[in-house]
Amino acid sequence: MSTTPVIGNPPTGDTPKISAEDYREALSRFPSGVTVVVTEDHTGTPRGFTASAFTAVSQDPPLVLVCLTKSADSYPAFTAAEKFAIHFAADENTPVATRFATKGADKFAGDDFDEHPDGLPALRGAVARLSCSMHAQHDGGDHEILVGRVESVHLGETETPAVYHARRFHTLAPLGG
Repeated sequence: MSTTPVIGNPPTGDTPKISAEDYREALSRFPSGVTVVVTEDHTGTPRGFTASAFTAVSQDPPLVLVCLTKSADSYPAFTAAEKFAIHFAADENTPVATRFATKGADKFAGDDFDEHPDGLPALRGAVARLSCSMHAQHDGGDHEILVGRVESVHLGETETPAVYHARRFHTLAPLGG
């Protein structure tokens, strides 16, 4: 019988104390999709961030959630937003996802977005785009949990999503290939 190595202090009945580094390392081993999330602030300036913390919540009504760190430059814009859009990043969108994950970067510096009928920037080449109205917000420790009601869906032409694992982007092999 093999044993799994324990990082940090093993549980002893009391609340275990784990280091932030150990926690981040463990989470980095969970592969996830990559999303680029956009909104506009009160002046109409586009704001955005990259998130791997995304999931579907409900089909009826259609709800999704994405988590935003409270220290993000775009935090005030998103907590005041009435609408936002979530893009499932394609493999070709990894430079944009990297830029949107960089604090202080000019997120919209490139020519990667088009105008969308909902008024928010649309990431060119994304696997899919969900236009959402803000349904709810919840405190999640150092993150804010944004729950969006999906108002419209746009499916992109590519089916090759960006995947994030072990602090790097990866490409999924095509099915049947």
